Amino acid sequence: MSDLAATLQRLYALIPKGRKLGLERVQAACDRLGNPERAFEAVHIAGTNGKGTVSAFTAAIGQAAGRKVGLYTSPHLVRFAERIQIDGQPIDDDTLVSLLNQVMDEAPDLTFFEVATLTAFLAFRDAGVDLAVLEVGLGGRLDATNVIPPPRVAVITRIAFDHMLELGESLASIATEKAGIIKAGATVVVGKLHPDAMEVVEDRVAEVGARLVELGSPEPIPGAPLAYPRVAMTGSNLAVAVTVGRALAVQPEAIAQGIEATVWPGRNELLHRNGQELTLLDCAHNPDGAVALSHVLDPSVLGEIESRRDVALVFGAIQGKNWKSMLSRLEQVAGHRVFVAPPINKAVDPRIMADAVGGEVAGDIGSALARAREIVGEHGVVVVTGSTFLVGAARAQLLGLPGDPAVDM
Repeated sequence: MSDLAATLQRLYALIPKGRKLGLERVQAACDRLGNPERAFEAVHIAGTNGKGTVSAFTAAIGQAAGRKVGLYTSPHLVRFAERIQIDGQPIDDDTLVSLLNQVMDEAPDLTFFEVATLTAFLAFRDAGVDLAVLEVGLGGRLDATNVIPPPRVAVITRIAFDHMLELGESLASIATEKAGIIKAGATVVVGKLHPDAMEVVEDRVAEVGARLVELGSPEPIPGAPLAYPRVAMTGSNLAVAVTVGRALAVQPEAIAQGIEATVWPGRNELLHRNGQELTLLDCAHNPDGAVALSHVLDPSVLGEIESRRDVALVFGAIQGKNWKSMLSRLEQVAGHRVFVAPPINKAVDPRIMADAVGGEVAGDIGSALARAREIVGEHGVVVVTGSTFLVGAARAQLLGLPGDPAVDM
């Protein structure tokens, strides 16, 4: 067993600890390791949907402006190292092994996500990163990433219903948890929020003495359309990222350059094969994400299809997600459904979904992809969605990529 395999096995052994919200353990570990969380300027990004996309955009904008940028996101799609990137590249295996073991040796009480977070802080400090883009794992107020000092920019992309068991049953309660990343002196950028959520954010801004800036145009240079090659990742996410770039005092040309250079796999990612077969990968994992995906799949937007009969979903979900609502929102844009279990223990039985809403069941991801392609033919679109873990496994299979096991944290 290689050093990386053995180290990841040690890390994955922490999974039974589950999620433990709270900052005390991480702060104590940071103190023991010389407070790496204080070594860089940060953009801290929370949100129900879009936070990973905005994180990727922001990191690329920072690079285009000449900054040395660290990017920390979760979960990973294919390889664990994707979570910790420096100037657009995943952390190298030797450094990852060394830092993970250092954290686990020094702080054996930490959870899987807490170890990953502290490892990112150490990697960024040791690499001399001057701007770290940190995606919140869950919520914000008690998320391990929130041990950082006041960030340069605090961002809330969207607030919708998800993770209600941990965050509360109302938009206001969810907003309260996410607004916990807003600290004194920070500039605050928010996407288009429901009034109930916006009121909470505004109250938090006033309470701590932060500065809320108006959401600006998604065009860095007015009247100059972006040459962004992807199908989507636009709309309010793009406006949020561009506004963050402005808050960082990045010049419009560099903002545009960063956006156009952004690579963010599995988020409205269109794969072509043989110049004809189209597969769209999108990590929509809640109803709000499904609504955004439905807009992308509208024939007038995608431009590759004529009707819902040309679209087949490969769909899987994990327990606790409102998959019925997700499928309802996609019904008008996708005429066929093939259900398959994501490769994770909490997967919903695909037979339950097929019985509830109609569709076919596949025994594995490869079979699901093949059957969906058979249904729509070489000119149709296969859409893989419903779970980040399904998208990651499908992407690895389609592109022949080696991967690490999926983890829901």
